[in-house]
Amino acid sequence: MTFRLPFLLALLVALSLGAPAAVGAQAGVAMSPDAEGVTKAARDYIGAFYEGDSTRIVRSVSPTVVKYGYYIPKGDSTYHGTGMPYAQMLDYVRQVKASGRSTPASAPREVVLLEVLDQIAAAKVVAWWGTDYLHLAKIEGRWMITQVIWQSPPKD
Repeated sequence: MTFRLPFLLALLVALSLGAPAAVGAQAGVAMSPDAEGVTKAARDYIGAFYEGDSTRIVRSVSPTVVKYGYYIPKGDSTYHGTGMPYAQMLDYVRQVKASGRSTPASAPREVVLLEVLDQIAAAKVVAWWGTDYLHLAKIEGRWMITQVIWQSPPKD
């Protein structure tokens, strides 16, 4: 594997500033199997909501998930909180599929691994609806999302 000097310098600077582990992975450096599993679960999460694919929820989100988020309703100026249990996630993505809505290819699909240990992990995803922080656990050998906290894009 050949690295160019600017890449190595950028990687060293990023790591010295405490950048997330995904910086190297996003730059083409091989990830560990656990990091790959966490990334796959996070991408499944975004893909499920973007494409209306409930199989991705089943594959990567624990049925006991706790999801809570904050958004500003149209015509309002304050955040409101709301939960979304597993069954509601499934219903929502099925409605996306049934509606035929498509998410533009230009919509954000950012996944940043914040930390990956041998049993738990944390990741950040940025999508059209805002930013989600995911907690994951390795359950029976598979990385599953167990907790989500999110908010809509910040107020200007």
